[in-house]
Amino acid sequence: MTKPTIALFAGDPAGVGPELVAKLLADGSAAKKANILLITSRSVLQEAVQLTGAPFAFVSGVSGDAASAGVNGRRDLDMPMLLNWPGLAAEGFERGKVTPKNGKFMLDGLSLGVALCQAGAADALCFAPLNKGALRAGGMNHPDEMHWFADVLKFKGTCVELNVLEGLWTSRVTSHVPLKDVSAMLTRDKVAEAVQLITQSLKASGLAQPRVTVCGFNPHNGDNGSYGREEIDIIEPGVELARKQGYPADGPFPADTVFVRATKKDGGYDGVVTMYHDQGQIAMKLMGFERGVTVQGGLPIPITTPAHGTAYDIAGKGIANVGAMQNAFALACKMGISQRSARVAA
Repeated sequence: MTKPTIALFAGDPAGVGPELVAKLLADGSAAKKANILLITSRSVLQEAVQLTGAPFAFVSGVSGDAASAGVNGRRDLDMPMLLNWPGLAAEGFERGKVTPKNGKFMLDGLSLGVALCQAGAADALCFAPLNKGALRAGGMNHPDEMHWFADVLKFKGTCVELNVLEGLWTSRVTSHVPLKDVSAMLTRDKVAEAVQLITQSLKASGLAQPRVTVCGFNPHNGDNGSYGREEIDIIEPGVELARKQGYPADGPFPADTVFVRATKKDGGYDGVVTMYHDQGQIAMKLMGFERGVTVQGGLPIPITTPAHGTAYDIAGKGIANVGAMQNAFALACKMGISQRSARVAA
């Protein structure tokens, strides 16, 4: 087998995810890059194809259990395999609505994708956009899907969402927390962990020697303590600790210039570690909202998804931009190849 095997879940059936997957698969290029184990409902898929005018050939009726999918996944395939799983017959989803029904469907589909990766039947999981409100309505008792993944995988280590815009990655020390709590949550060790995690993730994507920089917390990087001491007391020591651990990084640099430094053609960076959610998200989405990818960084299996949401306002119109979905799939392929190589080496 020369291609990676990707478990591809079509995401929230009430949003644009199924339309994006149809567009992704329509020209056949995705199936040339990877063996695809497609997880969705037959009716949802048919409707998405009709809405987008993007038909594609696939093999249906393949068992969705890990063992059967693994047998089929050990050979290169010419077209996606639509898996036969309990959700295959699901129908009647309300477009653009948050309901327990679509939430449970998403959790069941993601669970199958994770199981396929854990069993070695797939090398990576790529999923179309999800809706957090629907996930909670469907039974998720976690702040976000990343923590749900960690729980399902029984993973106790450090994990964080990484955002990717083509050649630039971002990580963050804190994530989905109130801004007023961020300062108290910053520690030297957490800064060093964030540098380590983004470095390892960049290497898993195929970059041998990643260049990483770190963002400050206060205006003007604290101006030598005039506007706060987090840079002096926490962030600089964290960067130094990361260097000692074998994960070199530069910084901290002021938040209002760090992305200018990172995107310079000469002397730029591959990764930026920020201190809180919006420090990186605002910059990345301004630079390429319809192209960005989220990686569930640090988890034992590669998981990617578009950085944008379910776009309920345009669901059903067939106009959603497929760019981020294409990028998420391409990155899953790269990381899946690295995952398979590591598994073989072990």
